[in-house]
This record gives sequence, C-alpha cells and structure tokens, in this order.
Amino acid sequence: MNRIASLERLLAQGQDNALLRYGLGSAYLQAGQAAEAVPHLRRAVEQNPQYSAAWKLLGKALTALGRAEEAMAAYRQGIAVAEARGDKQAAREMAVFLRRLEQAGGDG
Repeated sequence: MNRIASLERLLAQGQDNALLRYGLGSAYLQAGQAAEAVPHLRRAVEQNPQYSAAWKLLGKALTALGRAEEAMAAYRQGIAVAEARGDKQAAREMAVFLRRLEQAGGDG
C-alpha cells in the first residue's frame, strides 16, 4: 500500500495528470482493488484519450468487477486508439481480451 499512499499524496498535492492516474489505477488493480482503480483509469483516459495502456487497464479493471459491457467499450476504444497510434501489440492484446468477453456472452 506504500506505493498507493505516495501516489495519492502526489495527487492531493495537485499533481494530476494521466500518468499519475494510470499509476494509481495500476497500483490499486495490483492490490486487488479494482473498484478503486476504475475512477483513476477513467480520469487518465479523459486527460489523455490517446493513452492506449490506460484503456487496456481500464478494461481489465472493469472486467474484474464483472462489468463486461463497460469493459468491452473500453477495449473497443483502446483498440481504435492503439491502431491509430500504430501500437499493434496493445491493439492485439485488447482484441484478445475483447474476444474473450464477447465469447463469454457479454456482447450487447
């Protein structure tokens, strides 16, 4: 929790940017706290809509919470962003995660 505390401290001091939000989201997700990760990851993609890694992590966090529809939307947006940026690896990874969710029956 030390990493989370130090990142939260930076945020409280007014250092709010996509990288910090991504770091917080990642730290919460690694700590098994997906519900706490989601708002930070959503803020990261609001601050930088071209941040494909944040879209991918947002999809993972939403999947962990059983929010398949929202996760698929995040993956679709992330794939579009990654493809536009030429980030083929991230696009491929998100496509795999998206396909798994669709096959699990969450394709609304």
